[in-house]
Amino acid sequence: MVAVGETGTFGLGETDEYGENYKVTTKMQVTVVSAKYVTPAEVDTSNKPEQGQYVKLTLTLKNVGKAPAEIMTYGMMKWEDDQTAAQDASTLEGVGDGPDLDTTYKPGQAVTGSLVLDVARRGGQVSYVGVDDPDADAAFVVKLPK
Repeated sequence: MVAVGETGTFGLGETDEYGENYKVTTKMQVTVVSAKYVTPAEVDTSNKPEQGQYVKLTLTLKNVGKAPAEIMTYGMMKWEDDQTAAQDASTLEGVGDGPDLDTTYKPGQAVTGSLVLDVARRGGQVSYVGVDDPDADAAFVVKLPK
């Protein structure tokens, strides 16, 4: 789990053509630059958050491995806390506001960009579950401030 200002690493890989035998093929680094609770107006939308609260999460993702890595965050970001089970936090809000984190990273490449997520309330944690590893709950988990 990483908090604002912290960096962690996670492995990305692939399965065989049968969706089995997962193996890590490269490593990614994630740095949580900031996590700011925002209003719909601050992210240029008139849509109210369905879950209750927007949070703008700014991350730096960097491929620190030896093979390309594809990151797709939409539909792969889950929020939960002590009271609420994991819920999809993905939104299309704020898309186009700066560099896109969803891309293929060649070794050594990095992107700093933001995601606007819809969470039930302040605090809790956001997980990136976009990995094919059947043994992993999430590739990385970000602890949100209260």
